[in-house]
Amino acid sequence: MLLPAVASGSVRPGRSPVADAYARLTEVFPGLRFQELQAHEDTPRGGGWVAASRLAEGGADLDAFLAWDNAQILRDYKEQARPDVIASFGLHRYAWPACLLITVPWFLLRRVPRFPVADVTFQRTLGRMAVRVSDFACLPDDPAADLPGARVVPDEEALRAEVRAAVAEHLGPVLDGFRPRMRRGPRALWGMATDEIVEGLWYVAHLFGAEDRAMAELEQLLPGTTKPYVGAAAFRELTGPNGESLPTRDRASCCLFYTLRPDDTCVTCPRTCDAQRVERLTAAAAR
Repeated sequence: MLLPAVASGSVRPGRSPVADAYARLTEVFPGLRFQELQAHEDTPRGGGWVAASRLAEGGADLDAFLAWDNAQILRDYKEQARPDVIASFGLHRYAWPACLLITVPWFLLRRVPRFPVADVTFQRTLGRMAVRVSDFACLPDDPAADLPGARVVPDEEALRAEVRAAVAEHLGPVLDGFRPRMRRGPRALWGMATDEIVEGLWYVAHLFGAEDRAMAELEQLLPGTTKPYVGAAAFRELTGPNGESLPTRDRASCCLFYTLRPDDTCVTCPRTCDAQRVERLTAAAAR
């Protein structure tokens, strides 16, 4: 299913300017659903929901959030992980979908919403995020440019700057909340943010049937010189046993999974040599 790069129609009444992008994401990835809250609707509470603002505070709500990761590691790997490993797993499981809140509307519709931490609530076991959409950036020729909350920017590079700023605005406070538990400095944490942006959109763009375009646009979004981000999209190409192209990249950060399974590193981990990547990517393509 090849999807267009730019929205071709106006926003339907009663729907936000980014609702169609979230609906398309759910079509190809049903395990994640973004619920847009209307002005009269309360933010979900209890039942496993946690506000991003509470994670950013780094207190009891973050303790409860990370307890889930600790229990999952004990159940699946039968060993106790280091506290920083647990925190790294928990941050990834929040940041991956949180980045998609911003990057998917940009990729599909060329609209970039802003989400302060007060406007996002997460239910990890259901794979749901409840959000309030208020303002968004778009290009001058967008049918939504005249809507309330629209901020028109002049060109594609300005829109890419909006993506970087929107992710930083949301993830920055969350990284601060996690930082004391992770034994990593700001540079390493923003390297993780770089990886979450790239690998999340890369994955779902493959489901959309638009992987090549996503890789090209991510290279422009994160060329390696855009602070506070650390590292680039860093895509490169390997050659399979039959001459086939196997895209890969080198992560800017480490997920620390090797501390649990030293011989089972991520395929994009710098610890994974190219020969291992070719073997694993070829096997995955054959399935």
